[in-house]
Amino acid sequence: MPGTLALVGGAEWRDGCDFDRDLLAASGTDEVLVLPTGAAYEHPEHLLDWASRWFGELGAKVRPHRVLSRPDALDPANVGPIEASRFIYLAGTSPMHLRSVLKDSPVWDALVAAWQGGAVLAGTSAGAMVLCDPMVDPRGGALTLGLGLLTNVAVIPHHDTWSDDKEKRTLKIAPRGLPLVGIDERSALLRQPDGSWTTAGVGKVSVYVDHEPAGLDALPTGSIV
Repeated sequence: MPGTLALVGGAEWRDGCDFDRDLLAASGTDEVLVLPTGAAYEHPEHLLDWASRWFGELGAKVRPHRVLSRPDALDPANVGPIEASRFIYLAGTSPMHLRSVLKDSPVWDALVAAWQGGAVLAGTSAGAMVLCDPMVDPRGGALTLGLGLLTNVAVIPHHDTWSDDKEKRTLKIAPRGLPLVGIDERSALLRQPDGSWTTAGVGKVSVYVDHEPAGLDALPTGSIV
């Protein structure tokens, strides 16, 4: 049975993100493996320091896993720490870089296997976007190819600060029947091990199908890799 999957809307690891405490409990560990891949060109050390402070306050420690480039994702030495982890966090910033680094790589295969084996997997901002297929392109709101851990669903992170024009474009071009999920900052959409969906955090999670508001029951329950 897969572990809990958390799609976080951004502004992660700060007050209001108390769902991280629940994710730690679900994982059964006090160590979080953080991949700063999406922030490879945006001072990943700063992101790791922020994560370490936050999880330190929750009584846990962060283990950095510096998979920053395509060669890193192809290096078998980077597989073992993922296989051994019970709580893995994909950081944000650039979904396009994150996708290009992880797609069809041993590191991605290990992430999928760890989650399917019961590990908690969280993705925030770009990390949430890229786990889905299709994926929303933040540069203009079009839909593009994601990594597809979840299929037939797409995520708009930072929904409470997202451009209205980009959202309208995404809703307009989305295929019929495709659930689009807007996740506010400091909020999360959680897929539980039994396939059910819940929400957490201080903001809202909004689901749309065919331009119209929908509920969590519109989300797929069985679309896993």
